[in-house]
Amino acid sequence: MLEDIIGWIVLGVIVLVVIVLVIWAVGIYNRFVSLRNSSEATLGQIRVAMKKRLDMIEQLLGAVKSYAKFEQDTFTKVTAMRAAVATAGPGDLNKVEAESRSIFGRLLAVAENYPDLKTSGTVTSLMDSVKGLEDEIARQRYTYNNISQEYNTMIDTIPSNFVGKIMGLIKLQYLQFEEAIENAPKIEF
Repeated sequence: MLEDIIGWIVLGVIVLVVIVLVIWAVGIYNRFVSLRNSSEATLGQIRVAMKKRLDMIEQLLGAVKSYAKFEQDTFTKVTAMRAAVATAGPGDLNKVEAESRSIFGRLLAVAENYPDLKTSGTVTSLMDSVKGLEDEIARQRYTYNNISQEYNTMIDTIPSNFVGKIMGLIKLQYLQFEEAIENAPKIEF
């Protein structure tokens, strides 16, 4: 009789430990999912801001075109980048970021060479809007990288790394823009 009671107690403790371990693993997995969803939402915000920036650059190109002969392939590149932003992953966004900053820099150089263009209200307004978007992209990039860091730390540290390995989770890629383009382009005249 005493052996039966001890057997039931041992079985109850084992069942309780298994239940606690399952609840713990589910909690960790849910944190991984929450962080991954946050990173995807932040990437979506970056895509939206980058598309807005490219739209404004395209509008600036239209305004500048009336003052200067600008390369036709620039229009083609901006259109292609706008299409690419919608489905771009972190690595692709790094490439689009570099290309759009390069185009924006060339556009600023053209604007600098035409004094009448500098005083255009449309151009000034669009430049200010692009500056605001640069700040927004920087904030979203910072947020995304913080979320990625937390997610990747969980994958690397005990005990959450066990759950990550069991679930086949992989690290998130950081948004790493070149050092030279980390600061928003200067758009003041």
